Amino acid sequence: MGVCLFAAACTQQQDSLTRSGLNPQDFQTEVNGKQTQLYTLANANGMEVCITNFGGRIVSVMVPDKTGEMKDVVLGFDSIGDYINTPSDFGAAIGRYANRINQGKFVLDGDTVKLPQNNYGHCLHGGPTGWQYQVYTGQQLNDSTLQLTMQSPDGDNNFPGNVTAHVTYTLKGNNSIDIQYDATTDKKTVINMTNHSYFNLSGNPQNTITDNILYVNADSITPVDSTFMTTGEMLALTDNCMDFKNAKPIADALDMNNEQVKFGMGIDHNYVLNTKGNIEEVAAKVTCPSTGITLEIYTNEPGIQIYTGNFLDGTVTGKKGIVYNQRAAICLESQHYPDSPNKPQWPSVILEPGQTYHSHCIFKFGVEK
Repeated sequence: MGVCLFAAACTQQQDSLTRSGLNPQDFQTEVNGKQTQLYTLANANGMEVCITNFGGRIVSVMVPDKTGEMKDVVLGFDSIGDYINTPSDFGAAIGRYANRINQGKFVLDGDTVKLPQNNYGHCLHGGPTGWQYQVYTGQQLNDSTLQLTMQSPDGDNNFPGNVTAHVTYTLKGNNSIDIQYDATTDKKTVINMTNHSYFNLSGNPQNTITDNILYVNADSITPVDSTFMTTGEMLALTDNCMDFKNAKPIADALDMNNEQVKFGMGIDHNYVLNTKGNIEEVAAKVTCPSTGITLEIYTNEPGIQIYTGNFLDGTVTGKKGIVYNQRAAICLESQHYPDSPNKPQWPSVILEPGQTYHSHCIFKFGVEK
């Protein structure tokens, strides 16, 4: 009897695991009085996406490779404790302001807003307690849709206005993750949201992404200085190693003699998209030669931050005990340009009461044999 009960318990535990091997119980805890959970989205093709409401993070993405074998193609952790105890932006729904704001300050209606400085003297990804470190309220609408809600009070990391933001993840039948961001405010403020998933399309983060083929539908970037801050200029990519208008291996761009590559320790730059907000046009595409897995990005945003895992340094151990070394992943963050509150010549990030912020990004997976 005891053996049967033990076997039944083992079977039940095994059945409760996600396809990516995660145990939902390992994501249940309380942070600042709010309950964290792991949510699972699935489609008829067998694709699976796991998301935690702690930071609105994509934890795992299972997609088929060219042989039909399922691979987990994003970096992350096996438990909520690791996400809490190891500060990172793995998979997060970033807010209020993705990327950097110069010296952590900007002027709004004549008043200077002073934000926390948490990156080379700048405010990065909303500050040290940005939304990636807060708990969204989760509501799973069906097997393939999850809506997360953030109630951000006036003064959250010194940003003005009570903001209500929604992030809706939908796993589509064409193996795409559709992400819609919406937000409203009761006071004039700035907002710029994105998803910060770290992709490794080989399914094994022990492999670097330098052999991946990258295409970016952009002719210029917003160059940065040595503190990763945009200068306010536009840099044409003609005859520049960072030009991916013609798809090529990422390794071909990592020329440390190039000032921008040197400043970024690799690629960590906002590309000015040619898509002009057209969600139907491919903004960027990554292809992994070994697995054949492809990732296309579509967005209504004017820019996309390409980041080649430059600061991964072997000090973080992720899912399945794999150590994350430099260039173990690539990030493709749809966004308005960095430091837009201080760059009036760029598309505005101001949100007024009565308006609704809306951002849309699609990660579409496929295979090339």
